Amino acid sequence: MGCGSATVGAVGPPASAKWEGPPVTTPDGGTVRYAIYYGPWLCSARWMTQCERRCAAEGHVLLGCIWLADLKGDWSGRWAYLPAQAGTRYALTHCCCDYAVTDPTRTRRQWDNARDNYRRDWIAEFGGWPQSGGRNWPGHHIRDLGHGGHPTDPRNVFPIPDAVHTVVNSAYPQCYARGSRWSTIGPDRPYSD
Repeated sequence: MGCGSATVGAVGPPASAKWEGPPVTTPDGGTVRYAIYYGPWLCSARWMTQCERRCAAEGHVLLGCIWLADLKGDWSGRWAYLPAQAGTRYALTHCCCDYAVTDPTRTRRQWDNARDNYRRDWIAEFGGWPQSGGRNWPGHHIRDLGHGGHPTDPRNVFPIPDAVHTVVNSAYPQCYARGSRWSTIGPDRPYSD
């Protein structure tokens, strides 16, 4: 996962989906509102380079990179007794290193057993778990369970709409194939918000 403000002032098409959470009170008396903009998009040169370094540090070769989503936080409150606003973005990316394929059966059970607690923790931090039609969105594992992803690491799971989840899950096998479109560098700003 990389961080930065790569999508500020973007001129690309709108994101494939967006979730906006309720305002959450911060310890300083302000509020923060989180939003997630969903891809998937080709990784920018910056994210591709980060993935290449991450794979190499683990003794692997980079096969591709998927920019899954951006998590945006907008804070408003007071600073030095004056009204103030600030914001940040965090890019959620998946590095398709040449990881060995694993059997996700055991880790899938771990996730199934931990899902409710994970959602409670998410709600405490972000104000709500996204839903559509009264159904909770699935939790997507950034590093997939079939390639050794940790089933309950909070940095490895985030909510994703069903339709986008289907698209992302179909992109993963392509990303692990040598020479796929996911090995191509994309724009710095793939969507507008």
